Amino acid sequence: MNITVRVNGSVCEQNVEPRTLLAYFLRETLGLTGTHVGCDTTNCGACTVLLDGRPVKSCTVLAVQADGCEVTTVEGLEQKGGLHPLQQAFWDEHGLQCGYCTPGMLMAASALLAENLDPTEEDIRFGLSGNICRCTGYVNIVKAVQNAAARMRANEQTTTEEVAVSGALAE
Repeated sequence: MNITVRVNGSVCEQNVEPRTLLAYFLRETLGLTGTHVGCDTTNCGACTVLLDGRPVKSCTVLAVQADGCEVTTVEGLEQKGGLHPLQQAFWDEHGLQCGYCTPGMLMAASALLAENLDPTEEDIRFGLSGNICRCTGYVNIVKAVQNAAARMRANEQTTTEEVAVSGALAE
């Protein structure tokens, strides 16, 4: 089947087998290996990507189901050639050890922060509940999401202030 998918902002038109899973389409066809496949059963969450802004486990979504959709992978978090505030916060707060779960954690956290830039610890733990980390005990992952939320709120406030100043200067 021929599908057209916008992946990380770029339109991709590909011929795929109808049974191809989205995870393998991203990894093998498009070379986006940041999406990890851990269990093939939706239990671990390492394969989490955003499908039209919503987190999905790409190991149980068919590539043909993404036809006409927007897919964001961990590679798509990059901002102006630098790390996304979530990626930087995971680094700063030591929110990773082996790193296998990290792409899925980042994508689930990204979806959470897109809806709630001031989450409680309970909100964060619930938002990440579909993702398993076998190394960290989650404490530093939660701290990293809290850190990223604070950075993103500060960035949003700075942007709002810059718009207000430029609007005042234009008058």
